[in-house]
Amino acid sequence: MSLVRHHNGWAIAASFTVALLLTMLPLPDWAGPARPEWVAMVLIYWCLALPDRVGVGTGWIAGLLLDVTRGAILGQHALAFSLVAFLAVHFHQRIRVYPLWQQALSVLMLVALNQMLVLWIKGVVGQLPGTWVYWLPSVTSMLLWPWVYLLLRDLRRRFRVT
Repeated sequence: MSLVRHHNGWAIAASFTVALLLTMLPLPDWAGPARPEWVAMVLIYWCLALPDRVGVGTGWIAGLLLDVTRGAILGQHALAFSLVAFLAVHFHQRIRVYPLWQQALSVLMLVALNQMLVLWIKGVVGQLPGTWVYWLPSVTSMLLWPWVYLLLRDLRRRFRVT
């Protein structure tokens, strides 16, 4: 059994911190409903790139932090991110070999699943959204995935995150 030393884990934590900050960044009223799911995209990237370091536990913690920052029901994003992380880690070998446009479709499905779980939890407590605009973050996350992927891949390579 070989022991692998992990390097530069701060870059992973920094990327999640930036994603949380982007989530809290105020947007104009017209752009607010289309805000991409930054934390979910960062989680998916790291689950695909380093499935031995980032997984369900990281998804749970990131979800709890997102619940606290958004003032949401504690645990709703944690549950959703845990499932998204599980699926991303489970299918990481398939998704990693896809071209970027197919990866973007996979991100669309994972973020939509995340939103569906959050919607289900909100429905249980009676906080249903009124319109189809609720699903816009899935589409904007899909459209931004190639840039997020390239930026995080460059960060991982530049700082030799293993």
